[in-house]
Amino acid sequence: MKPVCFTLHAQAKLAERGIPPEWVEDVVRYPDWTDAEPHDRDAERRFGPVPAFGGRILRVVCVETDDHIRIVTATFDRGAKRP
Repeated sequence: MKPVCFTLHAQAKLAERGIPPEWVEDVVRYPDWTDAEPHDRDAERRFGPVPAFGGRILRVVCVETDDHIRIVTATFDRGAKRP
């Protein structure tokens, strides 16, 4: 299993938004669906519900390489719709 690392930006946003890193790792490893990140073609959006937060959808932007998965940011997405 690839290690997950968090950028400084991601760490700051998670702290600001009160999102535990474990929720982010769960969504990154087991997303319900994925989508391209429109602002960075190397990045991907991964979406998944967080049962501990009322099933709200967490959107995680990450970049996966051969060695690791780098978390760029994460936020709850009220407008997220499954494809």
